[in-house]
Amino acid sequence: MAKRLAVDSAKQLAVVAPKRLAIETPKQLAIEAPDAADDAGEEAACSKKLAYDYGARLKRLFFDRPSEDLAKALLGKLIVRDCDGEMMVARIVETEAYPGGDDKGSHSFNGKRTARNEAMYMDPGTAYVYNIYGTWQCLNVSSRGYGSAVLIRAAEPIFGLEAMLRRRSVKELKRPLKSRDLCSGPSKLCQALGITKAAFDQKDTTVNEDLFFTNDLFVVDHSDVVVKSRIGLEGYGAKWAALPLRFYLRDNVHVSVK
Repeated sequence: MAKRLAVDSAKQLAVVAPKRLAIETPKQLAIEAPDAADDAGEEAACSKKLAYDYGARLKRLFFDRPSEDLAKALLGKLIVRDCDGEMMVARIVETEAYPGGDDKGSHSFNGKRTARNEAMYMDPGTAYVYNIYGTWQCLNVSSRGYGSAVLIRAAEPIFGLEAMLRRRSVKELKRPLKSRDLCSGPSKLCQALGITKAAFDQKDTTVNEDLFFTNDLFVVDHSDVVVKSRIGLEGYGAKWAALPLRFYLRDNVHVSVK
């Protein structure tokens, strides 16, 4: 599994909160890093807190790389959603690369450029949010290359569990959602974090105050990254369905498909 650095009261993980950058001596959010948890204790683990600082936000240079490289580099990074002061944080555990060009699985296949996929042609680090099945959303972030992007497929909840549960509540469910169910798929992730096309499509995550990516002391070994084919592309032909462009953290229970 990806390695976590030990955290105690004297050691704090660093995560940026841009709305507070103007404060000369910013107050830290009282959040501790969650330990690994089993089914019985995962809710309790997600309710733990992680101490925040303000300076590890991912900048343009981080995103300015080919989509395959960015998809791997995003593993272990944090996605932060500030919804009117209600902070939610999740660690990215699964991604897919969509390089565009002759990739039939990409929305920008053969240079197709429309109002829907315009974000794929914008500066690296731009959010590309689109609708699927009518009402569900998927979050991507643009990378280097003409029409290239990375899909954020799944994430591990770190902070703001109650807010995520509230957004993901489904009346038809006969049992409470576990933390592993909150963001274990691209649409689940968007629903849990309140990410919509109307609010965030074409927004620059390197400067946006309500949705952005950041780094902390979480370490990912190359040996912990599993490489597989992307999901749901069988209709584009065997060649494109089989491309090894999906990446996830080994043994992480929050991955959508293994």
